[in-house]
Amino acid sequence: MSAAGVPVYADRGRAGGFQLLDGYRTRLTGLTPIEAEALFLSGLPGPAADLGLGDAMAQAQLKLLAALPGREGAGQVARRFHLDPVGWFRGTEQIDLLPGLAEAVWTCRRIRIRYESWTDVVERELEPLGLVLKAGVWYLVAQSGDKPRTYRISAIETLAFADATFERPKMFDLAAYWTAWTRDFEARMLRGEAVLRLSPSGLRRLALLGPAASEMAARTVSAADADGWVRATVPVETTSLDHAAAEILKLGVDAQVLAPPELREHVAAVARRLGALYPSRDGEGRKGGSR
Repeated sequence: MSAAGVPVYADRGRAGGFQLLDGYRTRLTGLTPIEAEALFLSGLPGPAADLGLGDAMAQAQLKLLAALPGREGAGQVARRFHLDPVGWFRGTEQIDLLPGLAEAVWTCRRIRIRYESWTDVVERELEPLGLVLKAGVWYLVAQSGDKPRTYRISAIETLAFADATFERPKMFDLAAYWTAWTRDFEARMLRGEAVLRLSPSGLRRLALLGPAASEMAARTVSAADADGWVRATVPVETTSLDHAAAEILKLGVDAQVLAPPELREHVAAVARRLGALYPSRDGEGRKGGSR
């Protein structure tokens, strides 16, 4: 025990024996470093496995449960509460490079990647600072030049480790960076506005367009007309009419675009193309009879 760092001393004589120094508390957990790291993902078994920490997490949980005096109570928590970070009707992305990226983050190892951005395929040498899982999608936060940037991991085509390591910025806070980045991203993407005419069902289903749409609509909604329809303004993406139209078309026939005119015409054009794909039975009969 002394060799392990435990302060044991011996008293000689008939009343002697071995004792610990007064006030000593063990700091030994029995956890390996990787098991201790895995505990931070103990509520996320899927992501932990993606990172290559699945076995370590399972071992850490067993050791932790064995050490707790109320083992049964601790086990009941795991049986009664479960966190699933993936949205409905979608699975997590298949990320073959994730364990390697995680290793680079742990060890502060520089990496070189080939990355498919929205506009081009580029090559970058990066200093990986952290990994983020948002709605089933993994992102890498890495420093390029003098500031951090965000990369969707599924868009990384190749990964290579550089020989050099780097010094992690002492003041970098991953959670604070991610909060600020997501707010800025949403603000940059949703710079435009669209005026919609919505049925009662369409107004209720605005949540399909995201919380920003629901919040703006609640501030701008008009009184209902004779048919029960209302007008409301929602934020839309200005960089792509296709994307903006696709979002609004989630509401189907319960939403009509009133403005801006270019978005109204784009949605109308998409609707006409959809109509051409689904002709009426009479139209099909006429088409078949002319052959």
